[in-house]
Amino acid sequence: MSTVHETARLLPDPARLRAHLHALAVLDATIAGDPQFSQYTFDTAWGPGGEAALMENGAGDDFSVHFTPAGALIRGFSHESEMSPYGTDDEQVWPGVIDDVPATLRPLLDEPAFRDEGIDVPRVTACLWWETGDTAWRTGSAITFPAGGEDPDGSGFLFRLLTDCSAEAVQAHFEDDYERPVPLDAVRHVLAGHPLTAAISRALNPAALSDDALLHRITWHPEVASYLACDGEFDLARTDPIESIVLPNGLPVEPVAGCNAGGTHYLCGPAVPGGPRPVLYTDSEGQASLIAESLAEALTLVIALPSWHDALAGFRPPALNSDYLDDHPDHPAVRDRLLAALRLPPADDREVLDRLLTTAARTVPDGFLPHVRDEEESTFEPMLELPAE
Repeated sequence: MSTVHETARLLPDPARLRAHLHALAVLDATIAGDPQFSQYTFDTAWGPGGEAALMENGAGDDFSVHFTPAGALIRGFSHESEMSPYGTDDEQVWPGVIDDVPATLRPLLDEPAFRDEGIDVPRVTACLWWETGDTAWRTGSAITFPAGGEDPDGSGFLFRLLTDCSAEAVQAHFEDDYERPVPLDAVRHVLAGHPLTAAISRALNPAALSDDALLHRITWHPEVASYLACDGEFDLARTDPIESIVLPNGLPVEPVAGCNAGGTHYLCGPAVPGGPRPVLYTDSEGQASLIAESLAEALTLVIALPSWHDALAGFRPPALNSDYLDDHPDHPAVRDRLLAALRLPPADDREVLDRLLTTAARTVPDGFLPHVRDEEESTFEPMLELPAE
């Protein structure tokens, strides 16, 4: 019989469990591509000083793992368990399941998110906890489990990826869940705590960084959309350029975003499924520059380097971005949060700057410096100011 008692012996300690749950959330979000379809999520701001890992499988089963200064608490609910409050005559939590939860962690079970309308008890069939200072997971000491079941409280089913943290088990779960291959090396990379790179994202989900997926995430995430429309100067609602342009290399252009100053961002080239399109920026003063090799790279640029215009004009660190950081000292934290929301890899300012300058240098020789349609004498000037030789 599999119960919370066996689960308690197999679980890693809270620190390792937290890292594992965070990795599961990263994997699920990347493989799913759309946040609304992820079963595993991780909230780093669940209450003052607290974090929570959540799992909801869409079939009525869920669990939460809370990490607080007082310790960690795991609450699991299996809707088919005989120990469900819905399966008891008085709609109460099964005797012994939460009776021994210490007072320091007990309030976590009273969260409205874990109580259904019409029933005034926590949605729980299995519970484990680890108070700060403990050396092992603890469970209710006086639980009498229903007879005849292999997994009476649902803990074996609910926590199978927490008691077996192997890359093989995680790979098998996601392949079964999403019905497509998931590369084991990419799973190992994320489970080891390594940064999510563009290459790993594409390995886990070839469409994860596609234009459509990124644009969908922007509209789905209010904070991202708000930042891009204002500080990022990448407003998806501004797709009506002042003038119609054409490129010398003959590639088609599609306006994708604009800014308050009248500038426009264009995706260049035909829309090929899964294929990146370079991003061209034109301002209202007759200047233009290729700024990124893909939409993913352009979004990373405007989030990590909000003063990228100044970089093309010759500014370099520490002067570059200094005024913006003086006004927005929390930008590094905002940057990391926005990139994570878009499923984009963490960004190093120096690398982002180097990519911008390398890409901008291609504008003229590769035929990306536009002119106004039907006015070939109205060619834009390049924004990149090359150093004097």
